[in-house]
Amino acid sequence: MISAAVSHLAAADPLLGKFITRHIDEFGPCPIRQYRVRSLFSPLSRSIVYQQLSGKAAGTIYGRFRDLFNNRNPTATALLKLSYQQLRDAGLSNNKTLALQDLAEKVVRRQLPAAARVHQYSDDELIEQLVQVRGIGVWTVQMFLMSWLGRMDILPTADLGIQKGLQLLDQLDSLPTPEQLDVRGACWAPYRTIASWYLWRRTEC
Repeated sequence: MISAAVSHLAAADPLLGKFITRHIDEFGPCPIRQYRVRSLFSPLSRSIVYQQLSGKAAGTIYGRFRDLFNNRNPTATALLKLSYQQLRDAGLSNNKTLALQDLAEKVVRRQLPAAARVHQYSDDELIEQLVQVRGIGVWTVQMFLMSWLGRMDILPTADLGIQKGLQLLDQLDSLPTPEQLDVRGACWAPYRTIASWYLWRRTEC
């Protein structure tokens, strides 16, 4: 699957293909895989905690968050037993605390897709369903689709890292807009997730 994706990208976009070919030994193939999702709460709560933070700071706060669950995977039912202040004391902002509570309530009330059937939903259907949760936007759902469900054709056009990667790849004077990135990346379909991963890697060179 990955080799077919790389071949397609190289043929569809020689500039991107040249970069992948030159650096594939350094970065390796895109490590995309599909996980069995037992609960939407665990991966989405992690995404909420990590939003707009550096990796180190987010990891520290997420560790404190997990400690509230006795170092077990966080669950919606268990979170609803925690107080607002307990969540704030773990280092979570007001907005993230309210977002986590809203996510937990919607999971418990079965207002979100069931984890057992999540793979049956299309990308657009999942985005439409999950952005109903406070604090979860399109970008967060796209990261979930890519990192947990292994969806192969996701292009997060609002992602700063991907915009920067394309700017460097195409030697642009300024960052491309989401609209420009969407048009530029049309030829990468149906492997836009793979293209996105290598654009992230482009910023590391």
